[in-house]
Amino acid sequence: MFHYDFRPRGVCSRAIHIDLTDDGKTIEDVSFEGGCNGNLKAIGLLVKGKPVEDISDVLAGNTCGPRPTSCADQLSRALKEASAAARQEA
Repeated sequence: MFHYDFRPRGVCSRAIHIDLTDDGKTIEDVSFEGGCNGNLKAIGLLVKGKPVEDISDVLAGNTCGPRPTSCADQLSRALKEASAAARQEA
């Protein structure tokens, strides 16, 4: 398992914690610090076991109110970074 911590920008969430398979292709777990607790827990449950590429493509560009980003969009960015880091380490 590969663990990655991401600091989101422009959202209420303070951190995103990601666990991927060693090859960086599949999401094993996602959790958020801060933000909309119930919604972010639900996102973590919905993405578990899914391919990184599929989830990052679906969530990319999602906005929150007047903000140009959202916790989901930040997760998309975090997943891309985490997957790349996992592949480099493998």
